[in-house]
Amino acid sequence: MDLFSLNLENNLEQKQPLASKMRPKTLDDFVGQKHLVGPGKYLERVIKSDRVPSIIFYGPPGVGKTTLAEIIAITTNKQFLRISAVTSNLKELRDTLKIAEDSLKYENISSILFIDEIHRFNKTQQDALLPFVEKGIVTLIGATTENPYFEVNRALISRCQILNLKPLSELEIEYLLKKTLNDKKSFDGLSIRVDEEAIKFLAVTCSGDARLALNSLEIAVFSTDAVDGLIHITVEDVEECIQKKNLVYDKGGNNHYDVISAFIKSVRGSDPDAAIFYLAKMLESGEDPKFIARRLIILASEDISNADPYGLVMANAAFNAVNVIGMPECRINLAQVTTYLACAPKSNASYLAINEAMNDVKNSNFTVPMHLRDRHSPDVDLNKKYMYPHNYSEGYVEQRYLPEEIDKIYYRPTDRGHEEKIKEFLSKIRHYK
Repeated sequence: MDLFSLNLENNLEQKQPLASKMRPKTLDDFVGQKHLVGPGKYLERVIKSDRVPSIIFYGPPGVGKTTLAEIIAITTNKQFLRISAVTSNLKELRDTLKIAEDSLKYENISSILFIDEIHRFNKTQQDALLPFVEKGIVTLIGATTENPYFEVNRALISRCQILNLKPLSELEIEYLLKKTLNDKKSFDGLSIRVDEEAIKFLAVTCSGDARLALNSLEIAVFSTDAVDGLIHITVEDVEECIQKKNLVYDKGGNNHYDVISAFIKSVRGSDPDAAIFYLAKMLESGEDPKFIARRLIILASEDISNADPYGLVMANAAFNAVNVIGMPECRINLAQVTTYLACAPKSNASYLAINEAMNDVKNSNFTVPMHLRDRHSPDVDLNKKYMYPHNYSEGYVEQRYLPEEIDKIYYRPTDRGHEEKIKEFLSKIRHYK
C-alpha cells in the first residue's frame, strides 16, 4: 500500500461515525444477543464450524444485524458482497449474483451476500435470489426491521433460518458505552469524563439501540467544550443531544402489532380519544400511513358494515387522500376517518356471515338450483323457470336461491344504525330462525 492510500485509509477511519468505528470484528467483542452468540449457542456453533446457512436477521435498529453479517464473513473467510434493498435495482442484484457465481466457478471462493432491508425487495427481486440460494452459490444474510413472515416471500423464508435479534438490555448498553470510553481509538485520545448518571440516562432512553446510544454519546462529546483539557459530559449534555424521544415502536416488531391492534380495538370499541392517541403514536413513530388506511378499510366492513354503509366510503376516501396528499397533511384525513368510524354504529354481521358461509362451502357439497343456472347450460331443465323480481310489484318474488342442501340464515343484521331498516325489510320476506 502506498503512502497516499495509507493516509486516505487513516483519514476515512478517523471520520467514521463512532458506531462504525467501534463495530466489533469478532464474536468475543460483540455485545448482546447472548441467546444466539453466547458460548454453545446456535450462531456461535455454526460460525465456528464454518457451516453458516442462509439467514435472515430480524430485529429493531441498532441491535447488531449488520455487524453479525460482517463477523460471519470475516470468521468464515468468505467473500462479502453487500447491497441495500432500498437503493439497488434488479440489474444491480443480478450483477452482484454474477460476481458471486464467477468467484465460485473460477476461483472456488464462496460468497456471503448481505442484503440490508431485504423486505424492501419486490417479489421479482426476491424471486431472482431463489436459485442462487438453492444451489449454494451464495449464502444469503438478510437484515430487516420488519417481520419477515409478513414481508418476505414464503419461498425465500423456507430456505433461510429466521433469527430474531432483541434490543440490548440497559446493562448491555451501559457496558458498551463504558467499553467505548475506555478504548483509545474511540475519540482519538481526547480526555473525556462522562457522569454515571449520563450513561444510565442513555441506556434507558435509547431503548436497546446501540447505534443510537453511541451516536448520542458522540454528539455530546463533540458539542461540549473542554475545560482545562477535559471534556466533562453531564446528564444535561446528553439530554440536549437527544432532540426527540426515541419512541419504543419498531415497525416490524411485536410493538408495531400491539399498537395497531390497540388502534383497531379502540375504533371498534367506539372510543375516539383512544383511537386518536394510537393513531398519533403510529404516525409520530414513522408508520406508513397507507398501512393505517388499509386497516381502516378492513375495519369499516368488519366492524361497522351496513350499520353505517358510508363508513366504507369514508375509509376508501382516506386511503385515496393518503396517496394523493401524503404526510404530514394526510394525518388530518386519517384523524377525520378514525373519529368517524369510532363514532359510527357497529355491526359485525357481514363478517360473521361470510365466515360461516365459507366454512359451509369448504365442508359441504351442493348444486346450484336449476332455475338459477345459465339457460345455455346443456343440463339445464328449461321447465324450471326463473322468476324475474322486477316483474313483481314489490320488486320481490318468493323463490328459492340457496341450494337444496343448504337451509340456513347467514346474514343476521343488528338493530343498530341502518341495519335496523335492513332487518325490518328482511323480516317481511323471510322467517328468522
